[in-house]
Amino acid sequence: MTKEKSTAALVLGILSLLFWFFPFLGLPIAIIGLILAVNGIKNNKKFAMGALICSIIGLVLGIANAAIGAYLGATGQHALVNRLIG
Repeated sequence: MTKEKSTAALVLGILSLLFWFFPFLGLPIAIIGLILAVNGIKNNKKFAMGALICSIIGLVLGIANAAIGAYLGATGQHALVNRLIG
């Protein structure tokens, strides 16, 4: 069962790298991939380490994107927020 977890974690880690631009998709994917990678690291080390690295990178990029978006929205510099309010 742990080989499947490692494989799923790797797939989710790669998906988190693809969806980091959309934090509402990328962050949950990265968190689930991170949890599965930590659980699967005992049996399938190569896949789990790759998944761990991909998930961490996706998580950091997603958090940075969400923080920048929140800052721009709060200061009134975000084009979409200005168009909706405006």
